[in-house]
Amino acid sequence: MKPEDFKPLIEDAYSTISPYIRETPVIQLKEGGFGIDAGLVLKLELFQHAGSFKSRGAFNRILNNTVPPAGVIAASGGNHGAAVAYAAKRLGYSAEIFVPTVSSATKIERIKSYGATLSVGGRDYFEALEESNSRATQTHALVVHAFNQWEVIAGQGTVGLEFEKQSPALDTVLISVGGGGLIAGIAAWYQDRCQVVSVEPESAPTLHDSMRVGDRTTVEVGGIAADALGARQVGEMMFPIAQRYVNKCVLVDEASIIKAQLLLWDELRIVAEPAGVVPIAALISKQYVPQPGERIGVLICGGNTKLSDFVEATGG
Repeated sequence: MKPEDFKPLIEDAYSTISPYIRETPVIQLKEGGFGIDAGLVLKLELFQHAGSFKSRGAFNRILNNTVPPAGVIAASGGNHGAAVAYAAKRLGYSAEIFVPTVSSATKIERIKSYGATLSVGGRDYFEALEESNSRATQTHALVVHAFNQWEVIAGQGTVGLEFEKQSPALDTVLISVGGGGLIAGIAAWYQDRCQVVSVEPESAPTLHDSMRVGDRTTVEVGGIAADALGARQVGEMMFPIAQRYVNKCVLVDEASIIKAQLLLWDELRIVAEPAGVVPIAALISKQYVPQPGERIGVLICGGNTKLSDFVEATGG
């Protein structure tokens, strides 16, 4: 499938999933907000069902396929698992979720709260994926991949469709990247109408390094956002989209991520997980420096954390 072929799939996905998802709000900040010399528009996808954008792709994958008696199965760092468990419960199917040991207690609790069968094991997402794939060959459950299926990418792309509808004059959007399904969908939606910038922690430079060498590469991942941005390699399906439509890749350090969490709390009283504030970290650390008059869209993509976790991480 060519990168330019995804836009109609995203439009179809939005029609399919709209009865099941929230249109998440945006907040427009005046120039100078957060100390940034640019107009910022925040899209608060952390208010999505199950706490992140992942519900969009999960619903689109399930609703576009026949679900067998064994239900659905997924591997996840946490947010995708919660989304699949939520979507399955909402649609009346069973779900089996595999997460690695780095998955946070908050995300594990949320998965369990939706009634899914949960297995915890492996040091990272890819080891959990191996276990999930092995189990799927036994049960023949419908596999809902975290980022490497067209239905999932198209579902995540509805964030871009919705964002453009709400804020049609953006010059740039800053997007957190793990396995790449989110940025692929958003980039495929905007194509060349808006600059798309990927942001990753220095401890998980998966897309950054792949774009630098011109091919998908495997990296070691870690750090405070590893449960959400912990893919060692970006998806095969997303990479051509990134090569075509992602304009720039930047990295941020952990201190800037923590500072961004605190800033979002201090200014707006919003508690987001580390992966959700990586784009803000890029701005306040000047890893992305806006041009004069630039209007920037910032996606706050996840909020699966607890106040106690936030306080511990930030020292607040």
